Amino acid sequence: MHLFVTPLFSHTKVKLSQTPRAVTPFGGLASFVAFLHQIGYAQQVQAHLPWQLSSPNAIPLAHTLTAFCIGVVAGARRFAQTEMARADRALHALLGVQRWPGADTVRGLFHRFSPGTIQSFWRPLWGWLLGMVRCPASGFSLDLDSTVFQRCGDQQGAAKGYNPRRPGRKSHHPLLAVLAEVPLVLHGWLRSGKTGAARGVVAFLAEALALRPQGIWIRCVRADSGFFEESLLAFLEERRLPYLIVARLTQRLKRRAAMIGQWQEVDENYSVGEFTARLFGWSAERRFVVVRERVRESKAAVGRKLIDVPGYTFRIWVTNRTESPLELWRDYNGRATVEQRIEALKNDWGADDFCTQNFWATEAAFLAVLFTFNLLSLYQQQSAPQAGYRQPATLRTAVFLCGAILGHAGRQTVLHLSASWGGLDKHKPLLEAVLSWKNQTSPKL
Repeated sequence: MHLFVTPLFSHTKVKLSQTPRAVTPFGGLASFVAFLHQIGYAQQVQAHLPWQLSSPNAIPLAHTLTAFCIGVVAGARRFAQTEMARADRALHALLGVQRWPGADTVRGLFHRFSPGTIQSFWRPLWGWLLGMVRCPASGFSLDLDSTVFQRCGDQQGAAKGYNPRRPGRKSHHPLLAVLAEVPLVLHGWLRSGKTGAARGVVAFLAEALALRPQGIWIRCVRADSGFFEESLLAFLEERRLPYLIVARLTQRLKRRAAMIGQWQEVDENYSVGEFTARLFGWSAERRFVVVRERVRESKAAVGRKLIDVPGYTFRIWVTNRTESPLELWRDYNGRATVEQRIEALKNDWGADDFCTQNFWATEAAFLAVLFTFNLLSLYQQQSAPQAGYRQPATLRTAVFLCGAILGHAGRQTVLHLSASWGGLDKHKPLLEAVLSWKNQTSPKL
């Protein structure tokens, strides 16, 4: 029996048939797979996995982790969706795997993780990955931020806390340290939903700084008012790290801002000033810089209004840097990239959707998403540095989606890329770029 489909805008029927040949929509992943091979991904993952499987029929754990990462790159947002390539024999051949794990196998891998194995597996991988990053001459800006992962259920660590979109509902409250000059996540923690933004930030930052390979240095740590804590400021000063952190507007800081007598005008709407103060419980006096913005109908002013100074809004930062207030204000505006990274992780990568009942399994899946994000970022820097950073959804459409058929020429496995999707003309430059990869060891500064 023959099956036909009538096109929407034509009367010529299309006959449906089937082919025994292996077909994949992800032929464009060839350059990404070549990049992973070039940097030694498989060897690193296999070397640091803390478990050995005894069953001869078990899917190797490195294959399971890779299947999860490739599924995330291809657009999976749930564990069940990582099975999208389970019947894709062409993609299996491209990766060199015999079988594709199911969702339960992927979850089983993450359920193996405990606090100790998270440290012993993920931290060395992070150090290896960061060793490929070339540090700019001026150093990296390290931006701290937290976000909210919505939860529906009684998962471990899910608790009621700060949740602006769904007040009173349970959530997790992860903490992230992001490098601004390159789209890379330096460190990440999954935390209970009832933790404050700065809870554990000193220990977190100490871990993040320990991950840096030699030659990568931090020019400034930037954070919002959620991290305005004496313990963090003292830690950064002890490490001699420059910082620029939004101040929480206490009554004393509001009074001091209102008392500033000398303002440097930037234009007709903006002025900058500064003062020094030692707040209650602080160990030392610190410098504060202030931006004053005139309230106007044509544009919503950013900041807080002060009763004593009507017609203006104020923003205040605490810092140990010596540059002018105007330079510091412009520097802090670059922190907006961390918000973009978090939105991409949640909207394009599904970082908040891979959740299990076990807290450590959920954190391991979260770290796997961050690890994949970093891999794809390095891939973009190597394959098309002139194109700049592109969001994962854009990359899937522009590069990774490419129809391909698996075939053989003698003993040689061949993946035939569809010419209508760009074929070799489109993907050859990407492959040549990643195959010319050389580990760019950061200069010792």
